[in-house]
Amino acid sequence: MESITHCLYWVISVLAILSVLIPAIRNTYWTFRIFDYPRFQKFIILLVLIFAWFFTFENPNISEYIILAVEVICAGYLFYIILPYTDYGKTMIDKAQPNSDEKVLDILVCNVYQHNRNYQKLIDLVKEENPSVLFFLETDEEWQDALKTVTQDYKYKIEVPLANTYGLLFYSHFPVKNYEINYLIDDDIPSIVADLEYNNQTVRLFGIHPTPPVPQENPESTERDAEILLVGEKAEEFGKPAIVFGDLNDVAWSRTTKLFLKSSGMLDPRRGRGMFNTFHAKYWFLRWPLDHFFVSPHFRLVDMKVMKSVDSDHFPIWISLVVRNEDKEDQFEISNEEQEEVFEKIEEGIEKGDAN
Repeated sequence: MESITHCLYWVISVLAILSVLIPAIRNTYWTFRIFDYPRFQKFIILLVLIFAWFFTFENPNISEYIILAVEVICAGYLFYIILPYTDYGKTMIDKAQPNSDEKVLDILVCNVYQHNRNYQKLIDLVKEENPSVLFFLETDEEWQDALKTVTQDYKYKIEVPLANTYGLLFYSHFPVKNYEINYLIDDDIPSIVADLEYNNQTVRLFGIHPTPPVPQENPESTERDAEILLVGEKAEEFGKPAIVFGDLNDVAWSRTTKLFLKSSGMLDPRRGRGMFNTFHAKYWFLRWPLDHFFVSPHFRLVDMKVMKSVDSDHFPIWISLVVRNEDKEDQFEISNEEQEEVFEKIEEGIEKGDAN
């Protein structure tokens, strides 16, 4: 019985350690990239293994001490990765209270899960909160029609309903001066760019939903990475208040997201405030942040929160912002090597995609 326990402990430990090491391999295939997501879950598993080690081995040998040491190192590394997305991390943007005569830019993003037909929960949420901007993903014509009871109150609309789970619906109370519907990488996956007239200035919004690196969607992350980084370049080129948001099918701590922050000059309001996990809504033990807001240094945070379930596999997420003076103090710097990597990833994704 003792040998079975030891064997089981070794098997689980080796798998846990490998799951920590695999994301360091710069391979875009899904079997590597899927391990980017559950960093917190792996951290908890390693803590359990470290605790269990003291009850599993009565007279440990050198190899058993080594496995403990490796587990401690891996847990420490994961803690280092996770720490910025807790209350103990350093924030990237400050909080601010709006002035008495100032309108707040509040945005609600929700991947509705196309096959979810409980429209009423999302309708009730919009009625209750009345955000100034709505961005809904995985929306087909049935979703578009069902939501008209609330979206008819929004004067400005960008509607791209699709049956392939990549439909987009965008609504705004603020005037939309101009907009584009782009197919940056794949010719059946749209994204939007909208210039809002907000408090006498222009704010550019980028709404995206790239493919995830999973076998049933796309076996590699190449196109996803390229779309995220390409939008980041466009936001940086704009040089004025800008927000990138949507279901990025990537987590806040991935290498791609870090490259995006460095190359775009955008800031992550999650940092120093929490993970704000939005997926998977059905399984509490498998949750990580897939839906994001990234903002240029012109913004200050009023509020950010994950909203109640609307029977999707994603929770809706909400942000409230105001524009202030540009503050670049907490921007990440990018090295020449990293800039070259961004360029190569974009070029590779464009070549692999079919939109150009």
